Amino acid sequence: MTPYQFIERPSPFHPSADGKLLVHCLTPADLEAQKPSPEVCEWARSAGFKADTGSLLLLQGPDGQLAGALFGLGAEPQDQPFIAGKLARSLPAGTWMLSGDALPPERLVLGFGLGGYSFDTYKTAKPLEASLAVLDGADAAAFERGLAAVFLARDLINTPTNDMGPQRLEEVFRALAAHYGAEATSIVGEDLLAQNFPLIHTVGRASAQAPRLLDMRWGRKGARKVTLVGKGVCFDTGGLDIKPASSMLLMKKDMGGAANVLGLALMIMDAGLDVELRVLVPAVENSISADAFRPGDIYRSRKGISVQIDNTDAEGRLVLADALAYAAEETPDLMIDMATLTGAARVALGPEVPPFFTDDEDLALALSKASQAEDDPIWRLPLFKGYEKDIRSRAADITNAPGGGMAGSITAALFLKRFAGGARSWVHFDIFAWSATDKPQTPIGGEAQAIRALFHHIASLA
Repeated sequence: MTPYQFIERPSPFHPSADGKLLVHCLTPADLEAQKPSPEVCEWARSAGFKADTGSLLLLQGPDGQLAGALFGLGAEPQDQPFIAGKLARSLPAGTWMLSGDALPPERLVLGFGLGGYSFDTYKTAKPLEASLAVLDGADAAAFERGLAAVFLARDLINTPTNDMGPQRLEEVFRALAAHYGAEATSIVGEDLLAQNFPLIHTVGRASAQAPRLLDMRWGRKGARKVTLVGKGVCFDTGGLDIKPASSMLLMKKDMGGAANVLGLALMIMDAGLDVELRVLVPAVENSISADAFRPGDIYRSRKGISVQIDNTDAEGRLVLADALAYAAEETPDLMIDMATLTGAARVALGPEVPPFFTDDEDLALALSKASQAEDDPIWRLPLFKGYEKDIRSRAADITNAPGGGMAGSITAALFLKRFAGGARSWVHFDIFAWSATDKPQTPIGGEAQAIRALFHHIASLA
């Protein structure tokens, strides 16, 4: 079974190059060098085509029929490596092939695929019109799994919470496991207390849908242990420290960490990497009711660390704390958590560059190299020990919400670090999981971040 069967989307790739139409992807320098031919360049000049970034010119043959296209990459194509995403939404129906050497072929192909995404679950679906012929010698399966992973993450994030609460997220989790022959289990409701997951239960108990911890296992026993933990807060009202209405508009995306680790898990399983994979998702809804947890409450975590609740809107780190402690009990070789955790991360690096935190210098270097190799931006921020004093509490071991408003992304990471001990190597990603602007490879909406870089690194280990 292909990943596209799981996500129930048509593949943008065509299995044959028969009858293909060629898109020449050009820079202004290419036109000056008479590429692809003097005749075509003369036609381009007469039509006013200058190979500006994202410009498109359709070519006609002598019979007046469509004969191909010219696509502008601009003078600095490396600045927008996935600009070919515009083609997926602008080319006429047909099977196309991309040609040009200003960008690596894999960037052109992946950009085309990413740009073809649309979230139309609640609309009359439009058929995919332009498709891309499989390139000779290209690993079509690798492109398809990469796109399927991104599209899965985007679909999960874009789906509103009335259709993507904790119960539905568990159904998708189990379906992904079944698709790849993995084992999936869950701990739900009061069983969380019985099995010592008090913080997950605390955050999710006010919702009409019971909180739960989802657990997936796949791969060869004895292989390198890779554990993924994703924040699955399906909606965050802020709890009793309620968010203003404007801040709640995007809170369906607060399970973006879970969506991203599921996309990453899809790639790992589809590629058949030789790892022992585990995926943990604490799936909850931070709601308001008579049973909601309160500011000033103190709870003891799975690890035994007591936590004072100084803000009920800092709930993500609470559910992750129990999940990370549970994951670390098995001493994974690599433990990765992903979460839409802090606005401070967006203030520091903006929406497109997720920060990551780790004490493992070798891992940090490897992830930075993987980021560059995949054009998947990430940036390391420090686990600065000087800020550990800020998460201390007078009445408990630590607080979930330090005062002062400074270094919020770092103090959140330091909070999580308290629960990650036991893993041989741990890294935390504070992602936005959303594109606020329409880009060639990304429409406005849910977004996968860092998973291509992470897959690159995990594949090198396996």
